[in-house]
Amino acid sequence: MRIFTAYLKKELLEAWRTKKIFLLFIIFTIFGIMNPLVAKLTPEILKMSFGDSFSITEPTSIDSWMQFYKNMNQMGIYLFAIIFSGSVNQEISKGTLIPLVTKGLKRPILILSKAIIIYLQWLMSIFLSFGITYAYTLYYFPDDKSAYPWLALLPLLIFGCFLTCLIVFSSTLTKNQFEALLVLIAVIVIGYLANLFEVVKDWNPISLVGENMSILIDRSVFVDLVPSMLISLLLSIILIFSSMLLIKNKKL
Repeated sequence: MRIFTAYLKKELLEAWRTKKIFLLFIIFTIFGIMNPLVAKLTPEILKMSFGDSFSITEPTSIDSWMQFYKNMNQMGIYLFAIIFSGSVNQEISKGTLIPLVTKGLKRPILILSKAIIIYLQWLMSIFLSFGITYAYTLYYFPDDKSAYPWLALLPLLIFGCFLTCLIVFSSTLTKNQFEALLVLIAVIVIGYLANLFEVVKDWNPISLVGENMSILIDRSVFVDLVPSMLISLLLSIILIFSSMLLIKNKKL
């Protein structure tokens, strides 16, 4: 347990030293500010472009949250994949794990620690952007159209767990960051293609980033995503254990 705690601290310091955590906070803060602003200003921009002849509806809180999930479910996911896709293989290629292993660090602890710290950064980034968007949305759009903002967020948080474990697995499986990124993109693309089939959709982790707006308005949609959430958590466990098995046979 002492070794596990020590390596967690090492991973936190690494995130601090490499400025990854600062980069994430800056980008997700910008997302949080821009979501309601874009929703607020878009009608004005359209009026300036097309004049009064173009029929424009007044923006609501739904438009603000639509921007939030558009940014999180697209740019946020791919940004996270790019930043952390070299989390394991880069350390192996640099040989930085050799001294730690010779001092008694168990290789599975390495995998678990990395997954925890990466997911922690995902949670902090998402909650930061969500909190800013939530506050500004209440200020700009004080309506009752977005009834369940917290419930709509939960599938994204669970998908983040799956994404984290997939990042760690792909980084352990491959030799460099580029290869890991290709694996990540391939899995995500396959997930989106699989969602075209109704028989798969209810069990697909990708569904967790496709129904957030529906849940925001109607909480009954959340129940339909329970199978996808359970499968995502199960796959997360499988990916972590697979990463642990892979790292045991890796030459450091």
